Amino acid sequence: PAAAVMVAQDSLLNICMDAKHHKTEPGPEGQLYGQCVLWKDNACCTANTSVEAHQDQSYLYKFNWDHCGAMPEKCKRHFIQDTCLYECSPNLGPWIDQADTSWRKERIRDVPLCQEDCEQWWEDCQDAVTCKVNWHKGWNWTTGTNQCPKGAMCQKFKFVFPTAAALCEQIWSGSYRYTSHHRGSGRCIQMWFDPAQGNPNVAVAQYYA
Repeated sequence: PAAAVMVAQDSLLNICMDAKHHKTEPGPEGQLYGQCVLWKDNACCTANTSVEAHQDQSYLYKFNWDHCGAMPEKCKRHFIQDTCLYECSPNLGPWIDQADTSWRKERIRDVPLCQEDCEQWWEDCQDAVTCKVNWHKGWNWTTGTNQCPKGAMCQKFKFVFPTAAALCEQIWSGSYRYTSHHRGSGRCIQMWFDPAQGNPNVAVAQYYA
């Protein structure tokens, strides 16, 4: 049984989810772009995906951050980082779940995000504007990119998401879980880290696997 447990654990480590743009196996990507460069030693994303992660309305999902007017840069960088983590990280195995959508077979659910990462995201985005709590569904896609559904009011994030936890847990329908764990604790996933110190999320995935 110990061997079986080890195999089950290993199958959760260093893997890429089966989704729209992910590679089948993680590996080095020398040319990762911008904020995604943190994952260049071992990534589930290609260089192209990393470039697109930084574009407004990129071909990745035709998603428009600026659906209620221009999103401030200091806020947008968190969404770019969130995209890089999602597309590039080989350390999300313990939280991969089946997805019942046409565009991906798997998604992440309840990834324990470090408190600082979530708080900073909320802090930098509180004055950005949106019309929806859950960005995964309910948009009007008739123009080919997401627009606010009829009757949805554009409001500041701080009214749509009254707390950091509300933002992290609700915006991608439960992909993240807010935790009181701190960066460097080995108990939470960091969206931001210093690659010179190695990727701290490797140990976190091992802990939860």
